[in-house]
Amino acid sequence: MSSNAATFSAASQVVARQSDFFIDRHVLVAGELDDLYPVELAKVAAQVQVFTTHYGQHLALNRFDSISSHFGAELSADDVKDIDMVLLYWPKAKAEANYLMAMLMSLCGKDTEICIVGENRSGVRSAEKMFTPYGPLNKYDSARRCSFYWGRCQETAPAFNLNDWFRSYPLTVGEHTLTIRSLPGVFSHGEFDQGSRLLIDNLPDLTGRVLDFGCGAGVIGAVLKTRYPDIQIDLADVSALAIASARETFRENHLEGHFVATDVYAALPDQYDFLISNPPFHAGLKTFYAATEQFIEQSPAHLTSQGELVIVANNFLQYPPLLERTLGNVDIRAKNNKFSIYHAKK
Repeated sequence: MSSNAATFSAASQVVARQSDFFIDRHVLVAGELDDLYPVELAKVAAQVQVFTTHYGQHLALNRFDSISSHFGAELSADDVKDIDMVLLYWPKAKAEANYLMAMLMSLCGKDTEICIVGENRSGVRSAEKMFTPYGPLNKYDSARRCSFYWGRCQETAPAFNLNDWFRSYPLTVGEHTLTIRSLPGVFSHGEFDQGSRLLIDNLPDLTGRVLDFGCGAGVIGAVLKTRYPDIQIDLADVSALAIASARETFRENHLEGHFVATDVYAALPDQYDFLISNPPFHAGLKTFYAATEQFIEQSPAHLTSQGELVIVANNFLQYPPLLERTLGNVDIRAKNNKFSIYHAKK
């Protein structure tokens, strides 16, 4: 492990202890990766490719010539021709782990080896049982509150079909009933959270161009487009699984929208009349506010001259002072024992 080991996550530090597994191998890295360890891995492996559903991670990895990064909800067979080893960082959602295993084993095929690493609190201990349909998986290391497993795919995995992984649930808002479609690991997977409900019940009248930021399965965006059919709506998220889900939600409900994978405003050069969000504050297992703070701080550049920003947030989050500083004003449109709706005008 190199001198910059301290910049790696605990899980990557455990992988580094087991680097012999990867010498001269063609490695595909996937899952809940939140550092640049694949670049380090490329020093011992014959080849390193990364499959990530996180746009920010993809942008960070794409700067390096020593590895190749694939971003999307699904990996294509053309991308994995030479892979003989998979390194899976265990995601916090068990259903997403199952999804990734099914996709990767289907694509890489029989005799592919797999190493799985994850924090113990992420549920990685269930990896052995979940890998059973494909072959044996054994624990090889335990350190820094993480576990590391090695196994081999000994069975022919069923063909992977993305459509099999969508879950649907009905959502009734006022006189409208919508069908929400979502993939594993996506916020609102199989349910409508109370923060989003409070938000859509307390919005100003919408016109013009609207952004649903951190769109998840497209719940808020679909309600907005149904309620205000004349708006032009963009749905943005850092997750490819979210973008695929939102697109599918709109298709299912015969709605029109524009879908953008982006890290905050990175792929959003435009200005909007309304910025609407139930912003995320969890990234993996960590509590993480940076994306929402950046969303608020940079909002003036992305609002039209009379533009408005409306977000829902847990009451304990300190967004009102930030909104006051950034846009010069903030009012609370609604509040309950858990959430507040904050509204600010440019």
